[in-house]
Amino acid sequence: MINVLIADSHPIVRLGIKQVLESASGFEIIGDVSSTTELFKALEKVSPDVVMLEMDIPEINGIATLRKIKQEFPNTKVLMYSGQSEDVYALSTIRAGAFGYLSKSADVDYIISAIRKVAEGNMFITNELAQRLAFDEGTQKPRRFFRKLSSREVEVLKLLASGKRNKEVAEGLNLNEKTVSTYKARLMRKLNVDNLVDLLQQAKALELY
Repeated sequence: MINVLIADSHPIVRLGIKQVLESASGFEIIGDVSSTTELFKALEKVSPDVVMLEMDIPEINGIATLRKIKQEFPNTKVLMYSGQSEDVYALSTIRAGAFGYLSKSADVDYIISAIRKVAEGNMFITNELAQRLAFDEGTQKPRRFFRKLSSREVEVLKLLASGKRNKEVAEGLNLNEKTVSTYKARLMRKLNVDNLVDLLQQAKALELY
């Protein structure tokens, strides 16, 4: 039996995942939570085989939540899922320690196979994503540039793109402002821009808005 904990801010999504897993054999939902506060309280009481974690979970963003889980509950396997672009978030979440990434646009059957694979200690990405990563992106500049970015740089870029100032980015990621400025300079260099406006245009190209 695979014990699953669902972390998603949308009640209808949690219900849908529950129904999908309950219709299959070998799964038990041992909890569902709507925020990171609830998630960590639950993890102190139960030991899921797999946590299904929404990328945009409230309070702390998904990648920061993932890092905290890896620090405090290192044996917990996390399957990230999101409605955001696979091209951007799949790599950053896997780099941060996720066992897999599932797009909310993926077929329902993927949920079952993804959780089973992750529970076994294996990585999971969709076939479509694996194929895209296997081939040269050619002229698809945003994806190629994204390969250069660390998961932390993606977090900083996303917050900047959402209109956050350096101070707010620092507070959101538990950094100091000088470090955020360093990340911003590094992002400009890696994305080959020399001003904030062009940097935000790159964020838009990477579908971070």
